[in-house]
Amino acid sequence: MNTYDFDKTIFYPDSSVTFYLYCLRKFPGAVLPTAPKSLIKAAAYKFGRLSAKKLKEQLFSFLPKIPDIDATVARFWEENRRRIAPWYLAQKAEDDLIISASPEFLLGPICRELGVRLIGTRMDKRTGHIDGENCHDKEKVRRFREAYPGAQAENFYSDSLTDQPMAEIAHRAYIVNKNDVQPWPFKE
Repeated sequence: MNTYDFDKTIFYPDSSVTFYLYCLRKFPGAVLPTAPKSLIKAAAYKFGRLSAKKLKEQLFSFLPKIPDIDATVARFWEENRRRIAPWYLAQKAEDDLIISASPEFLLGPICRELGVRLIGTRMDKRTGHIDGENCHDKEKVRRFREAYPGAQAENFYSDSLTDQPMAEIAHRAYIVNKNDVQPWPFKE
């Protein structure tokens, strides 16, 4: 099976940030009150004083104020499905697996539309709380092995060297910079 990171790999730019900005535009009364605390927590994250999980929970703390999150996500993808990379669509296979730090509730609809499988951050779409860990770095490998014991990642694609753990378990790995796909720069 081929495995793909999502954000900045097959979708550009980042789906969580794009969704946040979409909700800010559509539901400013829900998002704006959470923004000051989100900025403070973003600074704490930048200086290593806050986990990515806690930052992500804060950024999505506006979710309880969105009247119909499923309809909102559906409208978001109507506007943003065009951002799926053409190089990916040209090689997409039905056994592909998207493995992403973005929330499963956000990526689920587009993955179903594409006909591919998904492992993402397990976030409650009504509260913004994360069940378990943010699906990033070594957590991607743990979740992959949990979901597909004994499976082998043939090819892995990502925009970020922080995905080195997934690259190491794949037969072949590629680094993606927009539409430029190159062999993974493994370090000794």
